Amino acid sequence: MFYRPADGHGLPHNPFNAIVTPRPIGWISTRDAEGANNLAPYSFFNAVAYVPPQVMFASTSSKEDRGDTKDSVANIRETGVFCVNIVEYAMRDVMNLSSAMLPRETDEFEHAGITPAECSEIACSRVAAAPASLECRMTQIVRMEGESNFVVFGEVVGVHLRDDAIIDGRFDITTYQPLSRMGYRDYTVVREIFELSRPDD
Repeated sequence: MFYRPADGHGLPHNPFNAIVTPRPIGWISTRDAEGANNLAPYSFFNAVAYVPPQVMFASTSSKEDRGDTKDSVANIRETGVFCVNIVEYAMRDVMNLSSAMLPRETDEFEHAGITPAECSEIACSRVAAAPASLECRMTQIVRMEGESNFVVFGEVVGVHLRDDAIIDGRFDITTYQPLSRMGYRDYTVVREIFELSRPDD
């Protein structure tokens, strides 16, 4: 099968959603200029640089009460900061609750029963129980082709690691099993890892 996205694919569901998988989930916490918290998961998320450490996430829809985007991007525009919380398998249900399209004044921490903790380097809440949280200062917001498509880049200025995830000096993801997004409504969980040495190692 071959199709041009501009012409449509003819399938009941968009296959593009299932091609680039699995995708890590950035559970993005923000705070608006008035001090209201927001928390939302994004599967267009990844690390993009080591030195200095940098991450990105993309928001691809909008809300009537936020104009051309959603709460996360709108809050980052106001404050210039955000926190990426890593989602473990055990938190899949509360993560899903926080994905609801809620009014801008709704605190998703409260809505989903998630305990917040204050960040150390930025004025923002983080998910207290997350296996890792990355405090970020926004470096740029890039508008992409298409309606309401924005990519947010941030430099990581603070890192929280849950103590039980550090084994023999390494951050061991098998201790908490990261949740990842597949296509459609499908998710997967990482339970096994293996090593490959590069040819020039």
